[in-house]
This record gives sequence, structure tokens and C-alpha cells, in this order.
Amino acid sequence: MMDVQETLRNIKTELRLSMNGVASAYMRENGMRYKVNFGVELPRLKCIAAEYPVSHELAQALWKEDIRECKLLASMLQPTESFYPEIADIWVETMPNIEIAQHTVQNLFCRLPYASEKAFEWIAAENDMFQICGYLLLANLFRRGCRPNERAANEFLDQAGTALQGPISVRRAVIAAIQKYQTLDETTHAQGERLLKEAVV
Repeated sequence: MMDVQETLRNIKTELRLSMNGVASAYMRENGMRYKVNFGVELPRLKCIAAEYPVSHELAQALWKEDIRECKLLASMLQPTESFYPEIADIWVETMPNIEIAQHTVQNLFCRLPYASEKAFEWIAAENDMFQICGYLLLANLFRRGCRPNERAANEFLDQAGTALQGPISVRRAVIAAIQKYQTLDETTHAQGERLLKEAVV
């Protein structure tokens, strides 16, 4: 049975063999900066992930690597039961950019039993990346039909209204969350429309 470091070496070898220089250069030109970026496409990464068991130790080791593909694989191989709330905070603190945030939310954060609690905690944070992850997570939960109670809905709308005045990267995540919130019913649709109109004004 391979140890974590040996598995990590094998994965890096697979990544080098799957390298796409054109995709890597394109991402770099579009502002996605990584220490190492092999440019491996997501379908190939999913195939690589399928070759390995879900493992907390392996996922944590992958996340610590300053390599785009390792962070994406970490989000695919991390089991939810050992991913405690404090680890989620550490991952957000070390989140390098929006691409990793989007995929980590989609692959892992939205499956956590405490996902909605973390989402509301993060959207109230001062840090932009925490806010981005919080709103992306709410967008994902709303898309899956998760409906906030009245108090939570009011908190979301209040925080979103403030965040719409913030940096563009945060605003994009907020708008994604509002648009998914609007799909829940006619009332949420109207609330979202009002919020977006006020932000434009």
C-alpha cells in the first residue's frame, strides 16, 4: 500500500504527462496565476481523481501543494466527515484565486453538513475571499433548492445589498447567489430584482 508522499509523487507524474501548455498559457494571460499550472483540463482531472481513494491525508497533502491541479484534486478527494469547520476556514484563508474557490465550493463545500452555517458566517466576514466563497456556496445551495427561513433570507439580502457595493470579484459572486435565490419562488424573484435594481441606481 502506497504512503501519502508516494501517492503524491505518482499524481504529479500523471499531471506532467497530462500537461497542456496552451491552456496553462491562456490561464496565465487571463490573470489566473499559480506557482505551477499544468493546464490539465477538468475531465482529465476527474479521471485522475477516480484512480485514487477518497482520503483525508492525501487531500490535505494535495491542498498544501502550490499547484493548480493539486488543489483541484484535493477538493475532489477530501471526505466530508473528516473536513471539520476549522479546516474549511484554513482552506478559504489559503485559497489562491476564484477558479479554485468555484471548484472547491462545487466539489466539496456544498456537500458539507454545516454548509449553510459556514456560508452565512463567511458572507459576514471582512475578507473578500471568505465573502466570495460564502456567496458561491449560497448560490450552490439555492440552486439545489435549499430554502432559507425568513430570518436567514433577510440576513442574506442585507449582506448582499452591502456587498454589491464592494470589489468586482465579490460582486460577481453576490450576483450569482441572488440569481439562484430568485429561482426559489415568485417572492424571492421579486426581492432579488429589487436588490439588483437598487445596486444599479
